[in-house]
This record gives sequence, structure tokens and C-alpha cells, in this order.
Amino acid sequence: MTEGMDLLIAGLAAVFAGAVNALAGGGTLITFPVLLLIGVPPLSANITNTVALCPGYLGATLAQTGDLGGQKKRLFLMLPVGLTGGAVGATLLLMTTEELFQALVPYLILTASLLVAIQEPVRKRLARRPEAETRAPGIWSMVPIGLAAVYGGYFGAGLSVIVLAALALTLDDSLTRLNASKQAIALSANIAAAVYFLFSGRVLWLTALIMAAGALAGGFLGGRLAGSIKASTLRRIVVAIGITVAVIYFRT
Repeated sequence: MTEGMDLLIAGLAAVFAGAVNALAGGGTLITFPVLLLIGVPPLSANITNTVALCPGYLGATLAQTGDLGGQKKRLFLMLPVGLTGGAVGATLLLMTTEELFQALVPYLILTASLLVAIQEPVRKRLARRPEAETRAPGIWSMVPIGLAAVYGGYFGAGLSVIVLAALALTLDDSLTRLNASKQAIALSANIAAAVYFLFSGRVLWLTALIMAAGALAGGFLGGRLAGSIKASTLRRIVVAIGITVAVIYFRT
């Protein structure tokens, strides 16, 4: 394929991923395999994907700013943890050889697929929790959040599910408030990794810019389609794609 066709495919995948993220989550399981398909080396594909989808995390966080009210103490402690973990994960990624990361790809995709698969059960369980007074997280929150942020800086797909689960296990609060905290923490980890990657020399900038524009357009489209497409159905499709890609990589 020509470079122009590769960019078109990457852009269309980002549009789809943006819509998927807005409706169900798991968009990385669309864009990352597509980048591999058009011939981008795994490390560069992962790094470019992280930078390209960063605006999506920002948009999701801004959309839930109202639900962050009264959570200043929590965020004061947790955002630095997210930033630090994201930077550590990005550092570990850049220390990984291309050969090792390529060997890890099917495991990372499979893990992300399973995380997307359990997203809905986790949310349903949390939705039954009553409203509770916000309290600052302690060490039992900071440790799992930090580990989740490291994972997010390294690969990222499914990060939101891990952060939400970690918050739910260590804090008593409603789904709405925990979900808003999750978005802010995931954004901090993603931004830290993306900024670190800016100086890595591995970002495919034209691809990243086209994908960023596509993801933003897809997010808008997904918001408009909300209610007309079942998120559960879309989530099953994403999980099936992820598992299929993982199996293909296991067999090659």
C-alpha cells in the first residue's frame, strides 16, 4: 500500500476508535492492530497510538468536570501518582527492545481485551453503591493506582478499567464520582507518557496528527450515536477483534 493509503486507513481506524471509546471503551484495540497491519513497528505503533489518542482522554475528563467537585483532596494525592506511574511506564517501554515488545504484543492485546470484557460487570456492580462522602485515599489506593498508571504508560489499553476497579476496591463512593476520578487519573498517566514519548524520536507525527483528528471526530460521532447503538454489542465486537488479533499473533 502507498503511504497515503496507510494514512487513510489509520485515520479511519481512529475515527472508529474514537466512536468506540465514546460508546463503550477499548478503542486502542482498534488502532494499535491497524498500525501493526500497515507495517508500523510495534514500539512505534504503541508510542504513536498513545500520543494520538491523548486528546480523547482530555475530552472525556472535561466532559465530567462537574462530577469532580468535592474531590480536590483525592486528586491532589492521586494525580501525581498517575503522572509518576505514567512516566515510569513510558520509561520501561523505551527500555524494551523491539524484539521483546513484539513478543509481548499478543499478551498485552489479550489482557486489554479481557479488561474491556469485564468493564460492564464492574460498572454494574459499582452502580449499586450508594452515594458516600468523599475521603482522601490512603496508601491502599495509591499503590494499585500507581501500578495501573505504570501499565498505562507502558501500553494503555484497558487502563480506565483497572483504575476504576482500584478506586472501587479502596474507596467508598458512587460510580459517578469514581468514574470522574478515573478519567482524571487516566488522563494524568496518558499525558505523562505522551510527553515523555515526544522526545523519543519514535512518534510518527503525520500519522499521529491524522489519528488525533480522526479520534476527535469519532468521539463526536459516538456521542451523537449514543442511545442508537448498544454499548454492550459494540464492546463484544471490540473484545472479539482483540482476542482474534492476539490469537493470530500467538500463531505467528
